Amino acid sequence: MFNGKEESCEDIISKGLAKKLSRRRLVRLILAAMAVLGLAGCARFIGLDQEDEEETEKEVEKTEKKEPAEEEIEKEEAKEKEEAKGREGMPLRKLGKTGEMVSILGLGGAFTIAASDRSDQAERIIHRALDLGVNYIDTAPSYGSSERNIGQAIKDRRGEVFLASKTLDRTYEGTMTLIHQSLKRLQTDYLDLLQVHGLHSADELDHIMADDGVLAALEKLKQDGLIRFTGVTGHKNPQVLLEAIERYDFDCILLPLNPADPYYQPFQEEVLPLAKKKDMGIIAMKIAAYGRIFKDNGLNSMEKALGYVLSFPVSSAVVGISTVEEMEENIGIAKEFRQMEPEELKHLEKLVEPYQDEVNFFKKVW
Repeated sequence: MFNGKEESCEDIISKGLAKKLSRRRLVRLILAAMAVLGLAGCARFIGLDQEDEEETEKEVEKTEKKEPAEEEIEKEEAKEKEEAKGREGMPLRKLGKTGEMVSILGLGGAFTIAASDRSDQAERIIHRALDLGVNYIDTAPSYGSSERNIGQAIKDRRGEVFLASKTLDRTYEGTMTLIHQSLKRLQTDYLDLLQVHGLHSADELDHIMADDGVLAALEKLKQDGLIRFTGVTGHKNPQVLLEAIERYDFDCILLPLNPADPYYQPFQEEVLPLAKKKDMGIIAMKIAAYGRIFKDNGLNSMEKALGYVLSFPVSSAVVGISTVEEMEENIGIAKEFRQMEPEELKHLEKLVEPYQDEVNFFKKVW
């Protein structure tokens, strides 16, 4: 007798299922019914022998308590979520096999940062960026006064910055000379990342791979502690960049990425997947293509441009800045970033299709 009337085992089970009970709760219900009704046959119906009932009850009680391993997993997940936020709530991502955690928005060393006559404004931008959680700064000797302005701003905040610079020289000796000049301008005794700058041709690739090429210099600099990681950049020829990371085990790669990329010499089709497979730190550039991506009747906001890029498996997106207000706006967008769905990405690509040639100018002119 159950709730005043006889019920079969099938009735008990079907009622349990109708209430969408878990198997654990269902077993408890059946065991309780068996205790009341003495229905030993129910145990066999659900695959339990009379001898197994006590063991089953123990298993039910055991599953109600969290296993130590489960608690450890939850602690690790909580730790990862905590580590994924930097200063002022800035989202962080792992920079590939380097293991470093970098802000999803990086500060580019061009525009105001590179201006020799606006060093005060450049310093304000850099300090504001660091205060709001940006920790990745990218520069190069060829960016005007960029290294000098950055060095002046971060000389007392070096520990807050993952600092990346570059070498345009393809030789061992030339790169050795260049790195010491960069360190002096940046007012530091090491770089976090030194990148082979603007690798665009097969001939250049052969030169850097030679015994007296830049890669030999990178190896020596890394050995001596003057640089921590190595990288390569390119914005013109994806096949050359692809071959470069196939032939040498760079730590990081800096490549162009925006909604116009799929229409001409795309980097996202082959280079990005291989870099991801090799667990490289992936940094995106040319997010706004120097403003050419913005059109009233096309892609019309930095929120969309940055959201598109950050929806790919990149560690950080480097953006050049003109004013403190622009920096603050971009940081706000980065902090509110949400992953875009595939259909949203396709929609943004369709928006820029009519003027993709203008957006992809850097792949053809430079």
